[in-house]
Amino acid sequence: MKQKSGAQISQKAFIQSAVILLVLMIVSGVLTLVIPAGQFQRIEMDGRETIVPNSFAFTERPDYPIWRWFTAPLEVLAGPDNLTIIVIIAFILMVGVAFAILDKSGILKAALARIVRRFGGQKYVLLLVITLFFMALGSFFGIFEEVVPLVPLMIALAYSLGWDTLTGLGMSILATNVGFSAAITNPFTVGVAQGLAELPAFSGAGYRIVIFIAFYLLLAVFLVRYARKVEKNPQASPVFTEEQATRQKYSHFSADSIAHEHKGTTPALIFLVVCVVLIFATLFAGPFIPSISDYALPIVGLLFLVGSVGAGLIAGVGKDAWKAAAEGLAGIAPAIPLILMASSVKFIIASGGIFDTILNGAANAFAGANPVTAALLIYALTLGIEFFVSSGSAKAFLLMPILIPLADLVGVTRQTAVLAYVFGDGFSNLAYPTSAVLLICLSLTAVTYPKWLRWVLGLWAWIILASLLFLAIGVWMNYGPF
Repeated sequence: MKQKSGAQISQKAFIQSAVILLVLMIVSGVLTLVIPAGQFQRIEMDGRETIVPNSFAFTERPDYPIWRWFTAPLEVLAGPDNLTIIVIIAFILMVGVAFAILDKSGILKAALARIVRRFGGQKYVLLLVITLFFMALGSFFGIFEEVVPLVPLMIALAYSLGWDTLTGLGMSILATNVGFSAAITNPFTVGVAQGLAELPAFSGAGYRIVIFIAFYLLLAVFLVRYARKVEKNPQASPVFTEEQATRQKYSHFSADSIAHEHKGTTPALIFLVVCVVLIFATLFAGPFIPSISDYALPIVGLLFLVGSVGAGLIAGVGKDAWKAAAEGLAGIAPAIPLILMASSVKFIIASGGIFDTILNGAANAFAGANPVTAALLIYALTLGIEFFVSSGSAKAFLLMPILIPLADLVGVTRQTAVLAYVFGDGFSNLAYPTSAVLLICLSLTAVTYPKWLRWVLGLWAWIILASLLFLAIGVWMNYGPF
């Protein structure tokens, strides 16, 4: 069966997420029948709505019939958060189409080929540069599933340079995953979560750049030490015996064959780079020009779409660009009902009058916790929810409307709450056996899930410690703007 272009949400993943979200909707509805209604006073402060602490009071239960629990995913489109939801859905669709065209045109593979040609004679420099390339894809652009077609190439490259399967997985899909954890402008996590938190689009990037560098250094040390060990003694690889058959499978690949693909894509790459530069110019101008900040998300989505379509056409993909666009749109479209269902959880409990009651109870439970502990609890909650809802944007719609007012109440800045969410979402993408991307990548190799888990455990321990440290620093420095 021919591989479709772009991100494709599998039927199994969609059904699993939809069932879980439906259960959460029903549970939310039941809660409106058993929890007393209540309300905080709210005020406008610096253009955003905030809760007045210690202003909670019980109120009369509103009339909210059971049948409306199931119409909530449609009602949210006319609710108070409708503009935010519509803008983010449109943004995700634009990015989905853009990725599909990049995939079809081979632009990512072409960029990778340039890296291999440039650093092919310096194997450990090549390892570090490729790792940085894949990390940047996850951190800046939210590319994750889209790199799966490149994983076999990276495994073949690792073999040709004297390393093993795990090294190939490490410098490709694992690097992308770490980039997700250290997201700088990832539109699916940072972009969506900040939009829901009413933060300026992609604000606070300076601190996240520091985090990106720290995470990159941790990953680089981990991979280089492991690659040197395997190069010195191939039998030190945990998968030495199992991967012998895989090596035969990839024997027709070589570093040279990878490096000499897509030589005619220079104009396409230049056009894409120009559009990416314009994207970064928009992001950096946002904090200084309010009119740009207000529309940063759709501007970034439109520029990325224009850059991808233009690069694809210049690369000669021709009419296939429109086919790829249709495949990308169809592939990302299942995210829309998931987003609507996730956002309806808050809508149901708010319509039932218990949203503030739940916030008040949570705030009281957090009363003895300092802001650092509260930030860590947000991180832990995201890690837990990831096991059931893998979509970063759907999870943001599910969690952020509850976490943001709670963060306001316990003294955690909204930017720190978003950072805790990003850490939790990124790390767990390759931690759980329920991850479709992880299972696909492992199926391309002889690596079993237990061996994968044992191999990355040391790295993840350091990533988690670094995440906790950066969250504590974020609380200490009042990471903002608010």
